[in-house]
Amino acid sequence: MKKQELLKIMDENLMEKLFGFCYARTGDSQEARELCSDIVFELVNAANTEGDIKNLYGFLWRIARNTYYDFANKKRRNSDIMYQGDPEEIFPLLAHEDGEENGEDDSEALLDAVYCQIAFLTKAYREVMVLFYLDGLSTAEIAVRQNTSDTAIRQRLFAARRKIQSEVEEMKGISPKPVILDPIEYCIYGMGNPAWGDPRDVCTKQFSRHLVWLCRKRSITPAEAAEQLHVPAVYVEEELEALRKGANGQYGLVRRLDNGKGANGIHATGRYAINFPLFDREEVRQLRSVYMEQVPAFCRIVTDFVEAQREEYLAFPYLNRDRDWNLILWQQVHMMPSVFARCVARILAERYFAHVEEVERPFSVYGYVEDGEDFGTGCDCVEAEDDIYGCWYVENIYNKWIEGHFFCWYHLEDNQELRLALKALQGLALDSLSEAEKEYAARALECGYLYREGEMLYTKILVCSRKDRERLFHVTEGLADGCLEKCAETVAEKLFNLIRRFLPGYLLGEWRLVNDLAYEPVVLNALLESLVEKGILVPPENGIGAEGCWMTVESF
Repeated sequence: MKKQELLKIMDENLMEKLFGFCYARTGDSQEARELCSDIVFELVNAANTEGDIKNLYGFLWRIARNTYYDFANKKRRNSDIMYQGDPEEIFPLLAHEDGEENGEDDSEALLDAVYCQIAFLTKAYREVMVLFYLDGLSTAEIAVRQNTSDTAIRQRLFAARRKIQSEVEEMKGISPKPVILDPIEYCIYGMGNPAWGDPRDVCTKQFSRHLVWLCRKRSITPAEAAEQLHVPAVYVEEELEALRKGANGQYGLVRRLDNGKGANGIHATGRYAINFPLFDREEVRQLRSVYMEQVPAFCRIVTDFVEAQREEYLAFPYLNRDRDWNLILWQQVHMMPSVFARCVARILAERYFAHVEEVERPFSVYGYVEDGEDFGTGCDCVEAEDDIYGCWYVENIYNKWIEGHFFCWYHLEDNQELRLALKALQGLALDSLSEAEKEYAARALECGYLYREGEMLYTKILVCSRKDRERLFHVTEGLADGCLEKCAETVAEKLFNLIRRFLPGYLLGEWRLVNDLAYEPVVLNALLESLVEKGILVPPENGIGAEGCWMTVESF
């Protein structure tokens, strides 16, 4: 046979025999791998020379014995034994060249495959391959650079060469296709101050989302992720590190676990795991169903409560000329599910998670795989400051019955309609307005900020002073004084069992976020549905009005 055909017979069976030969002479597994790597190197070198082989196995074992003789001598001299020629000449030998039989094009294609597979190696293996074959460094020099032993470098070279050879063989006959990842979307909520660092900012690509998902149920190495996604390991490593660092370098969507030992005792590059509560659709359904089972009882309790506390609600010192019971209810009902959830959280903390240290940070996230259901429910608050009213705030809720007037980051200072609402608290005569102000007033009437009586305008949205703001929901907080205890106990017990099943042990300190996910926003939507159906709450006719919008002023 031709020497160029040597690589064809270098299968797993031969490699096992070579390793047995090496181990019998060295008596040490690490030295056996090192010697075996040198023998393979010499065989690859021989495969790139001209000539015939009459006795194949005699030729193979002659190279093996000669390599062992050199290995033993060099070991005694404690010197390096590596190819000293041009790395660019030896590197193509890693490809399975078939010489004249298959032609130069096939050889170049195999070499391209080798380069491709190097990109799929993890950092530890990829670096030694590049430093040895492309930069021409000896194993001793690489060991100094990486602060490890010469033996460890040789082991990595040997393992990397075998992996590349195996992967290139598998690639034969497979047409290269671009990587197309199936779309995966998350609904991720934030809690706290996102200015500290929002990790969602670095998870905008499908590639990132898939990596997060792979880390969800078990820790994973960059090599495992690269293999599953069929994406070069160099990109996986970079993306996992970006996801780990997040926006501020302190809080990311994944965490890196302590480094361990990989195959053959080689130092691993670390495993990555999920760093925030993330659930699939079925898990979220089960979490929410725990609260939803108690919604009928919760709605009955709320109905009785608001009727019993009607006079207390109306006695709050709003600055408005008139106090609209419907507007007050829309404002207060919005907070009632959170009172329920806090009762559940108190029981969870006292009975089930007393031994768990809770995580404290300025901002945290939690979420689930988006299921296509859009609740459209939320609450936003914006603030402004001027010389007349000092610091003033406007809040509004939005849901399937009420459209939002504004959202976060809205520039309140530019809203002339709301400024007119402030001026109209004690009444504003129409004939005192300029033509421009009359246009603003017309829009304010249309969106519900003002109402008109004769030739006077009055503020319709609820307004209170800043000094009274802390007691705005004082009556509603009374729901926690025993009314919800039985429902909360039932929810807490079932929720604890689900949290323990669904959440990794190291994330149990974030159980409060899971509680929030379980009740938001399904409990509020169910409560609003019930109260609207009973006629206790009356939504605005066209979805936009004073309902669900209120203001706080510092001075008046």
